[in-house]
Amino acid sequence: MNEYRWSDIALGLKAEFTASFTPEMMRQYAEISGDYNPLHVDPEYARSHGYKDGVVFGMMTSSLYSQLVGMFLPGKFALLQGMDIDFNGPCYAEDKLLVTGDVSYMNEPFRRFEIRARIRRIEDNKLISKATIRVGFHGD
Repeated sequence: MNEYRWSDIALGLKAEFTASFTPEMMRQYAEISGDYNPLHVDPEYARSHGYKDGVVFGMMTSSLYSQLVGMFLPGKFALLQGMDIDFNGPCYAEDKLLVTGDVSYMNEPFRRFEIRARIRRIEDNKLISKATIRVGFHGD
């Protein structure tokens, strides 16, 4: 876990990591969220509607943005204050994903900054989603 302080944050500061989801994680997410839409939980249904398999929940992939902020940029002293997310393409279990983010805006008086973030499938570089994430700080 990074422990960036406000004084460490600068425009263009970047972070990235890789991730993937398993079918078991998708099952657990369905149980936690109560979302049993067949596009996510029934591979046959998803294939019959033009997808190669069950589609990972969009909000499940978005949890990677929380990880980006809470673990990497800035890490320990993060206050995730908001997100605007666009979903651009499907993600499937076992896809290898690259999560990237860079500081694109800073507000010194309010100690708040924004991250321009992306999730891409590594295999074909397809954009899964993009987000603008608003982050504040607690502590020094």
